[in-house]
Amino acid sequence: MFTGLIEEVGSLRRAERRGEAMVLTLGAKKVLEHVAIGDSIAVNGVCLTVTSYGKDSFTVDVMPQTYRSSNLSTLGSGSPVNLERALAANGRFGGHIVQGHVDGTASIVSVEQDQNAVVFTLKADDPHLMRYVIGKGSIAIDGISLTVIHAEDGYFGVSIIPHTLGETALSRKKAGSSVNVECDILGKYVEHLLGVGQKEKAGAKTFSAIDESFLSRHGYS
Repeated sequence: MFTGLIEEVGSLRRAERRGEAMVLTLGAKKVLEHVAIGDSIAVNGVCLTVTSYGKDSFTVDVMPQTYRSSNLSTLGSGSPVNLERALAANGRFGGHIVQGHVDGTASIVSVEQDQNAVVFTLKADDPHLMRYVIGKGSIAIDGISLTVIHAEDGYFGVSIIPHTLGETALSRKKAGSSVNVECDILGKYVEHLLGVGQKEKAGAKTFSAIDESFLSRHGYS
């Protein structure tokens, strides 16, 4: 699990492509402190497993499903990437729950200055993602924990403070750039549970529906 608070900006040193699978070698410093093979590191918001490492770099495998659903395949030599180690049990939870399981990608439509902030307007490449994006809700963009400031008609916006812009690879993005999107996990689970309830009402033998009757039976009123 991650928090969406980027620890450092690394860079892609080498990408070995094998069809829709890749082996990436990434330059880094901070995230290599106490690293071990098998550790999880989020790369542009994608949870990847360290398969080898050296003094200033580490290697990860990218499987076809990740290749298809993220922007990792678009990276070129030297591309900056946001890096975050998995949350330690004794660490501060400063962002929101980020799994590193990217839901899809979005394209940056515009980048506009708003006094001391920069507003990014984005369009989800898969319109289905917008059902999980709500104003004042949480979202991870290239692994960065952000708050949605508006969401309508297939577009959504996020406002970035100077610190976040300066400490992440988002400062290199512009209109037309692709970013990874991970929607808030809460909305996805709620949708699933509500769907399970509807199936039960239709006669399917699944889990119990979470409805007024269910809550009443379990002591909620």
